[in-house]
Amino acid sequence: MFGRRASDMAPGTHYRSERVSAVNGQYFFSTREGTLEGPFFTRVDTEREIALYIRRIQQANAILAFRGR
Repeated sequence: MFGRRASDMAPGTHYRSERVSAVNGQYFFSTREGTLEGPFFTRVDTEREIALYIRRIQQANAILAFRGR
């Protein structure tokens, strides 16, 4: 995948990787920020939480952008 986040200093190539992992029957997901979120009971729960996490990050970025005007 080719892409650049607004916070990246230089353009680069980013490759998609599996962000969901299972450890002892519990599920986790890793973020671009380097955090490991979880545990969750099912993969479906994990994927739902990923969507919520992305929405929270986007909302936070929108608030920061608004305040920075």
